[in-house]
Amino acid sequence: MTAGVYCNRQVVITEPDTTITEVAKLMRQYHVGNLIVAEKQGEENIPLGIITDRDLVLLVIAPQIPVDSICVKDVMSSPLVTVKEEAGLFDTLNVMHEHGMRRLPVVNERGGLEGIITADDVLELLAEATNNLMKLTNNEIKHEQETRS
Repeated sequence: MTAGVYCNRQVVITEPDTTITEVAKLMRQYHVGNLIVAEKQGEENIPLGIITDRDLVLLVIAPQIPVDSICVKDVMSSPLVTVKEEAGLFDTLNVMHEHGMRRLPVVNERGGLEGIITADDVLELLAEATNNLMKLTNNEIKHEQETRS
């Protein structure tokens, strides 16, 4: 169980000079609460930062900063913490915990963006695993009753 296996590979990216208005439009268009800020290096999108809907509220709207006066690089979270594709889920959770982050970009060995994994993704996985364990216990009891009756 690695981050690369369970990450969402449908990631919306943007560039550092994208306007805040365009960021909001992209979030609305793709129904996402975050964008990965990346720059193209050869064939790879190298993640530089992340901008979330919460960043827009806390760093732009609440302080009443005119959206035309700033761009993504002014408010994105950076330096960006990432996790490698090969990282185990528990290691990934530890990185999230250590850095107080709910979302982690997943990168390949060259540092290129491969996807994003969120705390919600991991919770869903753990819930599914727990449910499967409960089913195992119930199946064990049923099997025992059928074979020993």
